[in-house]
Amino acid sequence: SFLRYEAGHKSPEFDTFFDYSNEGGLMGLIEKCNGSGDCRKTEITGGTMCPSYMATRDEMATTRARANVLRELLSRKDLKNPFDQADIYKVLDLCLSCKACKSECPSSVDMAKIKAEFLQHWYEHHRIPIRSLLIANISRINSLGMLFPALFNWFATAKLTSSLLKRMLGFATKRSIPTLGKTTLRKWAGRNLESLNTALPPDAPEVVLYVDEFSNYNDSALGITAIRLLNRLGIRILIVKHPVSGRTYLSKGLLKKSRQIARKNVELLSSVVNSERPLVGIEPSAILGFRDEFPELVGTDMIGRAKELAEHCMTIEEYLDNAFEKHIFDNSLFTKEKARIKLHGHCQQKAIASTEPTMRILSIPENYSVQEIPSGCCGMAGSFGFEKEHYELSMEVGELVLFPAVREADTDALVVAPGTSCRHQIGDGTGRQAFHPVEVLYGALL
Repeated sequence: SFLRYEAGHKSPEFDTFFDYSNEGGLMGLIEKCNGSGDCRKTEITGGTMCPSYMATRDEMATTRARANVLRELLSRKDLKNPFDQADIYKVLDLCLSCKACKSECPSSVDMAKIKAEFLQHWYEHHRIPIRSLLIANISRINSLGMLFPALFNWFATAKLTSSLLKRMLGFATKRSIPTLGKTTLRKWAGRNLESLNTALPPDAPEVVLYVDEFSNYNDSALGITAIRLLNRLGIRILIVKHPVSGRTYLSKGLLKKSRQIARKNVELLSSVVNSERPLVGIEPSAILGFRDEFPELVGTDMIGRAKELAEHCMTIEEYLDNAFEKHIFDNSLFTKEKARIKLHGHCQQKAIASTEPTMRILSIPENYSVQEIPSGCCGMAGSFGFEKEHYELSMEVGELVLFPAVREADTDALVVAPGTSCRHQIGDGTGRQAFHPVEVLYGALL
């Protein structure tokens, strides 16, 4: 710090949307970067941080460069509004918000958090791009699409209409657009869940299933499979009303809306979720927001409730791993046939939780062999890989480790990825279908 600032320098303080009390303020988090250069790792070294640098080998694409630019410009006293700086916007543009720096940087500089914070301040003085608004509000668009899902899917996949749609949205024309399920997960559950639960004994363990916006609209078949799997394993499922996860708003830096969503989720779910009835999520990026961003976003009046709720939130793989360890079910329910699995972990799963529970549950069928691909980020990173200016970099990130590993996998091997974006990227980049872990386990039931 003595080499960075003049003697007597005092770092500025800012009103922020996230809570930075553990880091000594926003500048405290930025100043934690000590320039060690761990973010200049390559795919050969392993890990995830930093995918944009791994693909470009450009110092400006490192977490260190972003921290340096942020520190330099936000600490300038001659700037009327330090957040209104195009240089910061530019240096943050290639950050995929993968969260790897939060866990792999020795100083834990969470650049995804800083990027979201900056963007919200930037939008105070600049128009929010239409594409960002559309992406953030994708659940509303999908809700309208579900009025006529077959028609929506035709527009999304037919060559002419799909190309026009992608050009209008600013998406890469080579990218495929996610389609909608035949029904929503909530609608299916409303028709079927009561009868499934009735068949279980009164003392069956219970979970609250978090119906995220991706599992509800795009991956509803996966959500249905998750419910059927839990039911077959003797687990009662409760579904309650709650908002979307806010992941799309967070990724676009719309923190005012993200805060509203986080507060509403905590308010509605904290009264029904506890240690005996945990909140279980299918999509890692949606459920892990409860453990990562929500406690730092809801505000001081609700932070205690948010932290308590976070203790009882888990991915479905984490829950199944615990349930198996507690002998709620055993491997006698599963096939003894052989299968080989190649697993690609989700970035936020690796940064905030772990892929180890996923590895363990995929090994429950006694003759299933699981190998984790030593990949970092898949390159999709939510909407990042859809955006036309980021598409090439997105695919270059995928080509570092993931795509070659999937192409080299035997044709009878199962490619598994918990993240919806990861599965989409694998499909676009290799032409192979990737499965969620619950699909593999459900398919292995006798």
